[in-house]
Amino acid sequence: MFTGIITAVGAITTLQPRGGDVRLHITTGQLDLRDVQLGDSIAVSGVCLTAIERSSDNFWADVSRETLERTTLGAAKPGTPVNLEKALTPTTRLGGHLVSGHVDGIGMVTEWRPDGRSWRLRIQAPDALARYIAEKGSICVDGVSLTVNQVDGAAFELNIVPHTLAETTLADCKTGRRVNLEVDLIARYLERLLLGDRAAQPGSGGLTAALLREHGFWK
Repeated sequence: MFTGIITAVGAITTLQPRGGDVRLHITTGQLDLRDVQLGDSIAVSGVCLTAIERSSDNFWADVSRETLERTTLGAAKPGTPVNLEKALTPTTRLGGHLVSGHVDGIGMVTEWRPDGRSWRLRIQAPDALARYIAEKGSICVDGVSLTVNQVDGAAFELNIVPHTLAETTLADCKTGRRVNLEVDLIARYLERLLLGDRAAQPGSGGLTAALLREHGFWK
């Protein structure tokens, strides 16, 4: 588990094809790896990866075909900057929100404009994720925990403060950039719980208006 509070920006330096998937070498910048053991998890732009080799300022991780297909790591190349966060511990400050590092989909930046000292970021999410995105709720974008300011269908807006711009790869955002999205895990589990016994039935589907009415959430 992670918090979505980025602690360093690193870079992908090497991609080694390995029988249909890829092994990545990542330099970690200012991320302190002294307490990282082999097998530990590190979030790389929102993707939970397992360190299989490491030294003081870099590590290697295997990336499955599933992850390559569902995240922006599938289009990564040497030199691609990445947001980094080590897995949380029981004593970690939970400054963001609970993040699993399991990306739900890829969004597209459609607007990027200044707003005072901050920047406004508008992202078009996949339609299937729209029901999990709520105004003033939390969402993880390339591993960064952010608050949703506005929602319009499957599009949503965020405010990126100067500190986040300085400490993450979001400063490099521009229209057309693809970003990893992870919705609030509580929303995902709530949807499944509302299905009750129907969750075990094939083709049970997801959250619907009828289901919300049945449980008193919609009149």
